[in-house]
Amino acid sequence: MSKYSVSLDKVVKNLSLNVIYTPKDTEEILISSQDVNRPGLILTGFDNYFDPARIQFIGLTELEYIKSLDKDQFVECTERFLSKRPAAVVVTRDLKCSRKFIEIAEKYEVPILGTSEATSSCMAAAISYLGVELAQRITRHGVLVEVYGEGVLILGDSGVGKSETALELIKRGHRLIADDAVEIRRVSNKTLVGSAPDNIRHFIELRGVGVLNARRLFGMGAVKLTEKVDMVIQLEPWDSEKVYDRLGLDNEYTEILGINVPITTVPVKPGRNLSIIIEAEAMNNRQKKMGYNAARELLHNLGMTEDIIPAKKELEVWHD
Repeated sequence: MSKYSVSLDKVVKNLSLNVIYTPKDTEEILISSQDVNRPGLILTGFDNYFDPARIQFIGLTELEYIKSLDKDQFVECTERFLSKRPAAVVVTRDLKCSRKFIEIAEKYEVPILGTSEATSSCMAAAISYLGVELAQRITRHGVLVEVYGEGVLILGDSGVGKSETALELIKRGHRLIADDAVEIRRVSNKTLVGSAPDNIRHFIELRGVGVLNARRLFGMGAVKLTEKVDMVIQLEPWDSEKVYDRLGLDNEYTEILGINVPITTVPVKPGRNLSIIIEAEAMNNRQKKMGYNAARELLHNLGMTEDIIPAKKELEVWHD
């Protein structure tokens, strides 16, 4: 698994932190851990399992404890903590550090930052931000669009019509996140978030037409920076020999970064309106997440059970 990092400068800007001391430009300091920490135990002398890669947060409790120590204990406690060279220390609630604390930080070249936010809320914001920036990620060839609030990842071979379908969806009021290359990040054990690489964001390539800027053509409401990946649509040329799912009783899944995502295979042939099909499937996927399955209701109305799947001929009668 690749190890990712983010500059401390981006962390400072995103969390609106104040730089109290930094040994070098914050652009040159890299943060590589998604986790953060409050250094309560190490201040009291227990330094087993201390992870210096984490950003450390000092709040009212930690600062009051340090202030309660006599001069020698204060130096020993602070030296023990800062000698581990944590990635950065954030002092919350606009609390003031003593000059001696800053001197020891300078000695071990530990960045000291400040914020007016409460400790818990600032830590939560840092965890959320670092979780996205440092998440495990892959890049998939496809298109990511938001359709009725559902993040739809459209996959398929080159030339099958992914970008054309995305353009039609944009014209119908939906939003583009990425075309051609979709960067997918695993931001939690259940959530995938997709975005476009910075250099191709908002652009769509149409064979025979060229490159279009969706934001310029359709306005800011037609694009979005990121979106969760709620489902996958696999486009493939129509195969008359293949039996396609006609009921949709149960979801099929594809694994992306260890998370199962519902996938629907949509055959492509002249005359099929792919944008309307994807709209319907997005709404159907949302209904399934809310506990409703149209196929199960149909079987129930017909007095059938799920273990008795109607024959293909019967399905054709229903379809007609």
